[in-house]
Amino acid sequence: MSLVIGLDIGTTSTIGILVELPATVLAVVSRPVTFSARHPGWAEEDPEEWWANACSILQELAGLVRGRERELQGLCVTGMLPAVILLDAQGRVLRPAIQQSDARCSQEVLDLAGEVDEDWFLKTTGNGVNQQIVAAKLRWIEKHEPDVFAQIATVFGSYDFINWRLTGKRVAEHNWALEAGFIDLATHRIDDRLVALAHVPREAVPDKSVPHEILGEILPEVARATGLPQGLKVMGGAADHMCSTLAAGIIARGDVLLKYGGSADIIIATDLLMPDARLYTDYHLIPGLYAPNGCMASGGSGLNWLATVLAHERLDGETPHQALDRLAEAVPPGSDGLTCLPYYLGEKTPIHDPLARGTLIGLSLNHTPGHIWRATLEGFALAQLHHVEVLREIGHAPKRFFASDGGAKSRIWMQIQADILQEPIRLLENHHGSCVGAAWVAAVGTGAGVDWADITALCRHGRLIEPDPANAGAYRQAYADYRALYPALSPFFHRHGSAA
Repeated sequence: MSLVIGLDIGTTSTIGILVELPATVLAVVSRPVTFSARHPGWAEEDPEEWWANACSILQELAGLVRGRERELQGLCVTGMLPAVILLDAQGRVLRPAIQQSDARCSQEVLDLAGEVDEDWFLKTTGNGVNQQIVAAKLRWIEKHEPDVFAQIATVFGSYDFINWRLTGKRVAEHNWALEAGFIDLATHRIDDRLVALAHVPREAVPDKSVPHEILGEILPEVARATGLPQGLKVMGGAADHMCSTLAAGIIARGDVLLKYGGSADIIIATDLLMPDARLYTDYHLIPGLYAPNGCMASGGSGLNWLATVLAHERLDGETPHQALDRLAEAVPPGSDGLTCLPYYLGEKTPIHDPLARGTLIGLSLNHTPGHIWRATLEGFALAQLHHVEVLREIGHAPKRFFASDGGAKSRIWMQIQADILQEPIRLLENHHGSCVGAAWVAAVGTGAGVDWADITALCRHGRLIEPDPANAGAYRQAYADYRALYPALSPFFHRHGSAA
């Protein structure tokens, strides 16, 4: 049987998976990653730590492959985007990677928006001028770290960096380049005019790669260091949220993934290209499909913080989150008039405001930790409804909803989400996420005898959460209140907030 490896360069950990085709996960190995926030609004990591993790993981997986080297077909690397990694002319990392959640460049975003025709930029790149745009991050470096900026020879993403270390080839995967604001959707090529907005030489942004195309083979020194077979094929790389989408079986038009990880995401599969500044545009991993999506700045990260703040007495075996879920179950829909804007790290889609802040409105002396917890769960679920409303408004037709990642294990949160959407939600079990999606890219790209749709053999469907019609009215009012709050509070956020 054929074997493939997926490697995920994640924000909190590096994860490797070994899959025996067509549908057996043989091993999952992980290493922790150190996150750094040296200043408010900053989010950085060390690319060299990613590489050390990757080598350690690949060495462990190679031990499991020993004796079956001929069956190992290929390797694909996925990772967060658009992280920004900078190399000098000698291939040295110039500074810590600037992560996708970094909000330091709000002024540079405003500067860019004032320089370009925003309608032209949206139509050309499929994305609005926002904090994801790499040109804004590079302009921040130009202004605040001129010595670093002067040495930039290569700009690319997290998995592009690992691919370069594996193969010696420098490329920018097409979804990294698209969300970075460098691809013209009319030609699907990196465009000189768009790179020029970043004030770096055109050659600093490498040629683009496509996920399912073979990039090259691992270098001999990598084979020696890891124990992987020489000549192992490496794919073009893939964005983590697109790999999660594939791994969840979101392959039919109208299928929607609600992803509850460190941030909360929503991704729809479609063959229609309809850019909207409130969302991000990405290529689906299946050629011919797109995956418009939203990504909130927080999600599980905000709940983890709140669980610490609301530390509460627990029953035996309960986690802090489970204890608060239990308390929230006793609170009625709408949290007795308590409304939460869950903008703990500012907000990305659909409002794109790094100065927005988490807010509780309606607090009174009758409210308990259960009310605050439930209102926050409702806040994230209402934000998902906001995204669904945007998708429908611009012409997409969400049909089936699936939920994955750690937050989907919360029974009360998923019931709240189904009640707010008034749509059934299918939970996914044993969802290995990005790394298994990457492994599948390697399987398809190396011609290992499987097709894109065959990944459904690895997608185990769990319980179907049905909406309760009795709660529809309460949540209609809660949504109206939620939508009214941000416009009302935005002037306050901008008077008193700071993104850096």
